[in-house]
Amino acid sequence: MPPSDVGRTADVVVIGAGIVGAACARALSRAGRHVVVLDRGPAVSATTASGEGNILVSDKAPGPELELARLARGLWDRLVEEVADELGPTFPSMEFESKGGLVVATTAKSAAPLCEFAGTQRAAGVQANEVTLSEALRLEPWLSPAVTSAVHYPEDAQVQPVVAAEAMLESARRSGAKVLTHAAVRAAIIVGSRIVGVETANGDIHAGVVLNASGPWAHQVSSALGAPIDVRPRRGVVLVTTRMPQRIFHKVYDADYVGATQSAAANLQTSSVVESTRAGTVLIGSSREQVGFDRRLRVEVLRELAIKAQRLFPFLSEAAVMRTYGGFRPYVPDHVPVIGEDPRLPGLWHATGHEGAGVGLSVATAQLILALVGGEAPPIDPAPFRVDRAAVLGVD
Repeated sequence: MPPSDVGRTADVVVIGAGIVGAACARALSRAGRHVVVLDRGPAVSATTASGEGNILVSDKAPGPELELARLARGLWDRLVEEVADELGPTFPSMEFESKGGLVVATTAKSAAPLCEFAGTQRAAGVQANEVTLSEALRLEPWLSPAVTSAVHYPEDAQVQPVVAAEAMLESARRSGAKVLTHAAVRAAIIVGSRIVGVETANGDIHAGVVLNASGPWAHQVSSALGAPIDVRPRRGVVLVTTRMPQRIFHKVYDADYVGATQSAAANLQTSSVVESTRAGTVLIGSSREQVGFDRRLRVEVLRELAIKAQRLFPFLSEAAVMRTYGGFRPYVPDHVPVIGEDPRLPGLWHATGHEGAGVGLSVATAQLILALVGGEAPPIDPAPFRVDRAAVLGVD
């Protein structure tokens, strides 16, 4: 942080330069607010950089998270067009693809629950189309013919998460926002009972709104500010193959994935999630485990992912893995994001706890924050995301 930034005054300080922080910074700065984004390291270098870029409705049960996801899905198309027009052709493409998803059951036992789950989603307004095996094979010709049932989700999409976050940060900059990296937050500046800024390693920044968008580090940040929330890191690993001719055309995953996302278990859970990228590689996930911030790769996790992926696409047995990477998702025990003002410390806001859905939900989260900070009617009911619920405050 250059010396001129010490003692800066802003309308909003956003802590965290990942995709959720970037989306909020863009929305707030375009609405005329002076925004400063802080990150303890480089921008877009943590959870967002470790994601697959999922924009999904298929994995969410009816309830508040699905409402947020449906709001987000309606915003992404417009955002991609707006940012492309604003930044021009020299800025890298977000690689947004409205490719759709295909969820399959691989056992007789899981076939009925998959179709029942899809029925509840249809009742909530999701396009969830049960398809026959022959129809599934037309959608995915290289899919294993041993699948027992399948549901097509045409609304599912994918984006290159790092480029998308960088694009939103650049859009925010063009509306006057400042992005300050290597600026770790140390403590809150409090006047009376209200937070009015933050102390950083490079000086104080004053603001009427402080937004904690620090993902899996939200607990540490909120604790430093004096109002801790129970957000925990949940680790995941992805395999990346070498480039190959495209043989996978949708996001394809096993029905077990939905159960894994909603599980509260801390032990290792894996399920098959497979998709291609525009670069010609194939991304293979998904794992979940609570191991703190332990970054060490474990061979047994990689082995499980590889074996399960071959059950969906047998041709992957011949594929070479080019690299693997891991990251941390911001996990909340009740699986509902935390979005809103902290009643314990007026002026402190949170936008975190999205676990593996932060990329897709970022733009809707930003719209909620924008409306609530401005005292306007929010696009959906914000009550389920409130900060003062038992799961967030760590109350049993």
